[in-house]
Amino acid sequence: MLHTQHKQTHTRGHSKNIDKMSFNLQVFLFYSLPIIFALLVSKLYLSSKKSHKNLPPSPPRLPLIGNLHQLGVGMHRVLQSMAKTYGPLVLVHFGTVPIIVASSVDAAREIMKTHDITFANRPYLKTMNKVTFDGTDIAFSKYGEQWRQLKSISVLHLLSNKRVQSYRKVREEELASMIKKIQGTNESVFNLSELVATLTHNVISRAALGKIYEGMELKHLLDRTLDLLGRFCFANFFPSLAWMDRLTGLEGEIEKLAKDTDEFYDVVIDEHVNKKEGDAEGQDLVDILLEIQKDNSTGFHLEKKMIKGVILDLFNAGTDTTFTSLDWAIAELLRNPRTMKKLQQEAHTVGQGREMITEDDLGNMPYLKAVLKETLRLHVPAPLLVPRESTKDVKLLGYDIPSGSQVMINAWAIARDPLIWEESEEFKPERFLNNKMDYKGFDFEYTPFGAGRRGCPAINFAMIINEIVLANLVYKFEFSLPGNEPVDMTETDGLTVHRKFPILVKATPRE
Repeated sequence: MLHTQHKQTHTRGHSKNIDKMSFNLQVFLFYSLPIIFALLVSKLYLSSKKSHKNLPPSPPRLPLIGNLHQLGVGMHRVLQSMAKTYGPLVLVHFGTVPIIVASSVDAAREIMKTHDITFANRPYLKTMNKVTFDGTDIAFSKYGEQWRQLKSISVLHLLSNKRVQSYRKVREEELASMIKKIQGTNESVFNLSELVATLTHNVISRAALGKIYEGMELKHLLDRTLDLLGRFCFANFFPSLAWMDRLTGLEGEIEKLAKDTDEFYDVVIDEHVNKKEGDAEGQDLVDILLEIQKDNSTGFHLEKKMIKGVILDLFNAGTDTTFTSLDWAIAELLRNPRTMKKLQQEAHTVGQGREMITEDDLGNMPYLKAVLKETLRLHVPAPLLVPRESTKDVKLLGYDIPSGSQVMINAWAIARDPLIWEESEEFKPERFLNNKMDYKGFDFEYTPFGAGRRGCPAINFAMIINEIVLANLVYKFEFSLPGNEPVDMTETDGLTVHRKFPILVKATPRE
């Protein structure tokens, strides 16, 4: 009888949920259909006015939703396929928002070099704007004097070669800790991806914030940010329907994340303000920013929320992309035993039986650098880079690009273009030996960190971690897969593309 009563209660609850869903749908249709109709009429009117413009070719689209129905997991792959049909510049419509997608070297060069200033702006993205303290960071903020000042501070004071070298001890200590953990597995199966993620988190936490915050609170904030970035946001695709984000609950989650992030960085800054002054060589990045704020010799007032935005960028982007690149590199080496063996031989020659390979040795490891370059070619951390926005009308490859257009550069597709790269889908580090091509933004065939004014300023900071960690992993251990199963290379979806499944391995100390 109790079972029957529970079943009836469950059925009534289920019925109420259905009624509630039905009511919400009716409310949505009642309020949204007139707006959708008005949008369609205005869109037709504006399209007729712009018909004389020579816009890039565009795939067929559905009313209102545009090409959204064509975008599944792996947007960079879908857009690559469109480029093969429609050409190097394609006009797609994500909802009511038109977006230009560039998928060739010439198009990338025009956007990031020839017309770099025109395309130096960022479009408004609701989630990122909220989380980055109203767009006061470097990566996602609007182009202007504030951005220029923050970029200058980052390049000169936070990410210079001298500053990067000052954190060598931090890298060495965290690397030694990871190696000790691997040795402690006693050749049993363990999650190597998790250890690498912890290392990158700890290194960047200590360098940027001065310590590792207990309870992985910072990592939890990053995970929530990445999750919300991957969620569908009406404001980004249907600006007139931004109110729908309240109904879906997204806006509430964004507000909560923004509040939690703000409170966390308030605590971090307050701790730094109240701590005793230490040795200048032991300064972390928050210390440096607070010193610049106090000095104010440039005439630019560095507000507290700007400090938060800069540190947020350095932590989130640094942790996520550095870990991602290392994880893909390890996976590729496990899939390519010949390449692994060649890298181990280089490490053995350079290490000469010493306990560890040091950062002083890295200049003598060209194959290591080639392995990482090839990893970044095949697995661009952010395949579509960060979207740009034009600030005035401009011509690209003969096409008219209106002011305010969003632009995406499919760096992933360009880096796999068979017209540029021989055996473009194969992992071949040798292509970068005796080759001056680099990832610093001067070669538009290969821009894993972007290029021009909006290129990533933290390349050196990230790559020194990648190099020293990978060099010592292959120097210290032989890795094997449990059951000799192949490495699963399935991708996740998002601004940064990770591997979907962790690397599970056994590690045997090398003689």
